[in-house]
This record gives sequence, C-alpha cells and structure tokens, in this order.
Amino acid sequence: MRMSNLLLSRPGESPAQVADWFGAMQSQDVGSGKWSLGVRLGLTEAQVDQAFADAEVLRTWPMRGTIHTIHPANARWLLDLTGVRTFKGVEKRWEFLGLDRETVHKAADVLEAALQDGPLTRSECVEALHAAGIPAADNRWTYHLLWHTAQLGITCIGPDQKFVLLDQWAPEQRRPDDPLATLARMYFQSHGPTTIKDFQGWTGLTMTDARKGVAAADLTNEGELYYVPSEIADLPPALLLPGFDEYLLGYKDRSAFLEPAHFDAVVPGGNGMFKATAVQNGRVIGTWLRKVLAKKVVITITPFGTVSAKARKAFEAPAAAYGRYLGREAELVWA
Repeated sequence: MRMSNLLLSRPGESPAQVADWFGAMQSQDVGSGKWSLGVRLGLTEAQVDQAFADAEVLRTWPMRGTIHTIHPANARWLLDLTGVRTFKGVEKRWEFLGLDRETVHKAADVLEAALQDGPLTRSECVEALHAAGIPAADNRWTYHLLWHTAQLGITCIGPDQKFVLLDQWAPEQRRPDDPLATLARMYFQSHGPTTIKDFQGWTGLTMTDARKGVAAADLTNEGELYYVPSEIADLPPALLLPGFDEYLLGYKDRSAFLEPAHFDAVVPGGNGMFKATAVQNGRVIGTWLRKVLAKKVVITITPFGTVSAKARKAFEAPAAAYGRYLGREAELVWA
C-alpha cells in the first residue's frame, strides 16, 4: 500500500498532480528532486525542466528549513503553517553568522526589488545584495539571506534554479479551511499507512498539532497506522530511486523498506546525505551511482549482498528508463 501511495507502483498524472498529491517532496538536491518526478511519471529530464519553466511546480522551503518541490498554489499556506516554525531561534543563528535583523530585512527588500524584472540566478542575487552594501560573499550569509527571504513568502525557486517573486510566479493561492487537516490528508494519502510520529517528523510540527491534524482529517486507521484508502497496485520488480526521495525521507521509521543494518550504507555517518537506492520488490537492496558521458550514462549498482541473476536482470528496465530520462543509452554495471 505504501509503494502504491508513493506513486511508485502506479503512475502519477502530471508534475503538478504529483506535487499536489504529496503536499511537498524533498528536493534540496535539484537532480534528485527532478528524478523523483521523472520516475513517477515516465518523463524526460527536459520535460520535468519544462514543468518548472511553466510554473506547474516550484521549489521553496515549506518545512523543516529544507527545500521541497510543491504545487505553486500551496506555497503560502504551507509557509504559514510549517515554514514559519523555522523562524524559532533564528536570532541565535543571526548572532552566530554575524547578522542582525536590520541586515536580514534589508536583504529581503533588496531582493524583492531586484526580482521585479524577472528571474535571477543565485550569483545575480548576490550581486544585487553587494550593490546595496550587503556583503553576502560569505556562502553562509548568502544561503541564509536567500532562505530567509523565501521563508517570508517573497521569493521562491523557479526555472533553472533561478529565484523569482512568489507573487508573480504563483499568483493563485489556496487557503484551506483547516490547513492542519489538509496537510495530514496529503501526507497520509501519499505515505500511508504510517504513524502520527512519522507525520510529525516529516512536517516539523509539534506532536500536539500533528495529532490535531490527524484527528481533523478523514483518515482510516488500524491501531497506530493511519492512511487514506486507495487502489493498490502490484509491486514493481525493480526501481532506481534518487537519494532524497520521499520513499525514505518521508519517514522517521524506515524499517519497512530498509534493513537497519544497511542504513549506514545509504546514509554514511548519519550525516543526512542519502545515497540513491536500488529497490527490489519494495526493499532497498543496494545503492547506485551514475556517470554521465556524451552519449550514455553508466549506472553502477553496489548491492548489500548477493543478488541473483534474475534480480539483476530486473534492473535492466529501470536502468534503461533512467537513460531515456537523460536522453542517453544506459549501461548497467554491478560493483
């Protein structure tokens, strides 16, 4: 049921529909974020890029201070509900970085004015800050000022990783009657069956608010597991998933998909950097890397243990699909 709800055993309809189904899809790594859409839709990377260019989807920091792909119409209510929580303790961060309230808010005003004429790259945003007398050359300052301005709902990330004004890029915004219930339903329809604890961890809400959201949403539960009833499809025999996919990032307890003994192989040192995963019948059986060449992409799978010839053959199809996504032939190698 989880694989079906994660749209990994049944396809999504469009980038906008998939983003709206999940509510938010973690994508601090832009390549991983795009493949999270591509693998669920059978699209090419160029088609996913076009979806960002057409404002079907956008990237911003809606929860936990981390970049996600979302449906544009959900930006403001998500920022108001979960994004705002990241402001707690922000002044201590300013003190650590050597920033102050005046500088941070001046930066937001500068970026808002600079973006009136259209999208700007990160470097162009930094140039605008420099021109206004804000020395944002320090990468920590740059990231914080860009993040903070987006958290205020002034900017977001649009096409080609360029910054745009949220009001211009996503003028039509939804206002759910009960945002907590709406977010709970989005999470459990796309990640269930799972627990309130997983929902709380995914959103960064307090446990009290997480429980309120679950109580107000129209959910089915069996003991501690909550979900939205849906069609269940057969498990795909093999998948090549990106490192920061909701398949693992969407849960605090990942044991349904990943043996605890293999966690360090996926997240070396527990540093939050997830490797891309090779998945067989819903379970992680190894990690994979890509090497993009002029005419082909070499995909190297490093399994956790012995993999049968039949299982290895099952990965030929997802490898070929990833090749099509990049517009290249795929060569599959086992380490």
